[in-house]
Formats: sequence, structure tokens, C-alpha cells
Amino acid sequence: MSEEMLLPVSRACRVARLSRAAYYRPAVDRGVRDGEVITALNELVATELRWGFWKCYDRLRQMGRAWNHKRVHRIYCDMGLNQKRRTKRRLPKRDRQPLFVTNEINAVWALDFMHDALYGGRIFRTLNVIDEADRGGLGIDVAVSIPASRVTRFVDELIEIHGKPTAIRCDNGPELTSQAFTDWSRKKGDRNPLHPARQA
Repeated sequence: MSEEMLLPVSRACRVARLSRAAYYRPAVDRGVRDGEVITALNELVATELRWGFWKCYDRLRQMGRAWNHKRVHRIYCDMGLNQKRRTKRRLPKRDRQPLFVTNEINAVWALDFMHDALYGGRIFRTLNVIDEADRGGLGIDVAVSIPASRVTRFVDELIEIHGKPTAIRCDNGPELTSQAFTDWSRKKGDRNPLHPARQA
């Protein structure tokens, strides 16, 4: 390139809308400059796998890290933390119960959910209740949505027909681990609800 085509630094900075101080400032490795923020974010994500950006940022502020949220978000995205992360859901700790088998009718009921789709594509669910002794079906509730309140109402109807069982066995579904179902089972039984066999 000939000297006639070269521009003075001041004019070139005006054209590029760049300050002369930024032009003369030496380049700094972002990994070194943002190392403290990267370390703090890695420590948070290692312990709180399901947290998003704002929860992480709020915790950093509580820890006394007065970093600008724009800077933290830029580093957060550069680290790929804004992508969906598959994490294992943490279940509440419960005492392990032996998986006993009884031949007594109406002693243990088993609850489980199934789902299927209609011809039009709409998904529906079924709540199946069986007696573990003879594998007899006590009832099936079908609906598009079956929350915990509907589960307890349906089981109450079965209790009126068949009598109250000694225990109810169920899995860790959200409806069956909810506070509403736990409170209902505690009121129905003479002791605290257990898992996997909860007292009715």
C-alpha cells in the first residue's frame, strides 16, 4: 500500500468511531482479564446445576462481587452456560422401605400413571389403581390433567367402595410426592406416610 493511501491514526479512529486511547491500549487476553468471573461462575454452576443467569448473578452480588451484569452475562454466554443443561432431578430424601408382598386382599394398593394420545393428537392420562394381592383393577381415572387434588379425590371414592387399605404403593411422580398428597395420606393413616408404600 502506498503512503498516499495511509490515514493518520486520529482520522482513522474518527472513521472507525474508535478512541485513540483504545487504539493504543495493548491487547489483553480475555481469559486472564475475566478469570475471576469465570472461576466464580464455575463454582456456582458446580453446586447449583439448575440455576440460570439471574440466580447466579444475584448470588454473586450477595457474595460482594460488584461486577456489572452486562459483563457477567457476556462471560456467562461465552462459557456456554446459557445453553440447556440436562440435569438429574433431585428427589427429597426418604427412608428406604422393604418391598414386601402380601396375599391379603385390600392391604396394599398400587397407583401408577399411563398416557396415550387421541386421534387428533391430544394427550390424555390415566390413573390406574390395583390391588397388589390379586392384581385386580380397582379403578381407572381418565383426564387430560390429573393433579394431586384429583388423585386424592379419586382414591377417596375408591375407599368408600372397597374400604381403606393398609398402605398405598406409588412412585416418585410429582403428583404423588406433592405436599397435597402427603398431607392427605397423613390424615388418612395413623402414622406418617412412607415411601414407596405410603399409608392411606
